[in-house]
Amino acid sequence: MLRVNDEITLEDWEITEQFIRASGPGGQNVNKVSSAVELRFEAARSPNLPPQVKSRLKRLAGRRWTKDGALILQCDETRSQVRNREIVRERLVALIEKALVAPKRRIKTKPTYGSQQRRLKAKKVRGEVKALRGKVGDD
Repeated sequence: MLRVNDEITLEDWEITEQFIRASGPGGQNVNKVSSAVELRFEAARSPNLPPQVKSRLKRLAGRRWTKDGALILQCDETRSQVRNREIVRERLVALIEKALVAPKRRIKTKPTYGSQQRRLKAKKVRGEVKALRGKVGDD
């Protein structure tokens, strides 16, 4: 069981971990040890997450969200399988905590009358400068 906060805990059946070989340099150790962790969280089927949190989580996850509604996170930062497992679980908790916070609604504002007048005056002055750039006539 993984605890996110006081209200939300993720059950063991929602999370599956698979240990895979890490990529990159490391010599013989990389070829022998499966230290990288791939965590799969069944977010769409999770009874502990409210629907609005699931939708925000889907938007935050991006490419890591699968078509069947699972969130897949990977970690191969360290050579230790245990530490990689801790890191990927911390990332999952952080992502869910970020999805729990509802974004503030944007309040539309109008430009002030003075700023509108200054903008129009600047446009008029700029237009006059450009109008004076014409060819010099034969006088």
